[in-house]
Amino acid sequence: MKKITIAAALVATLTSCKQRNDTAAARQIAKAEWLIGAWENKMPNGTLSENWEEQNDSVFKGQSFFIHGKDTIHSESMVLLEEKGTLIYRPTVKGQNADKPIDFKLTSATDKQLVFENPGHDFPQKISYTKITNDSLVAEISGQQQGKPVSEKFGMKKKP
Repeated sequence: MKKITIAAALVATLTSCKQRNDTAAARQIAKAEWLIGAWENKMPNGTLSENWEEQNDSVFKGQSFFIHGKDTIHSESMVLLEEKGTLIYRPTVKGQNADKPIDFKLTSATDKQLVFENPGHDFPQKISYTKITNDSLVAEISGQQQGKPVSEKFGMKKKP
């Protein structure tokens, strides 16, 4: 009888730990819910589009494209997920890094900003999203490139 009770207690403990981890994952990913949707920046030299959707309660998937005329100049896919208690931004850029993803860990989060970093990456080492209003944001990539600090900002409006 004691063996069954110990086994039941162990199963209950493991299950409650998993539920707590699942809840923590949901809380982590919840910090980025404002990213969900279609974002766009129309510029004279092309259109930048970024689309985010909720895959499940702990994974968001995104796509980003820069289109000039009918040509896709740049494309990447992104995954935002909770892994081992940390929120990870995982972009895969077509034509870079043998088309393999690079992980950036969440280093700072507020209601209006998410900052992901990978100091070992060539460029960028930092990726941030800043919510300006409910329908506008600024994405920024930054870091060192050829020994010099470099930063690029991309303002976007949410499409209706």
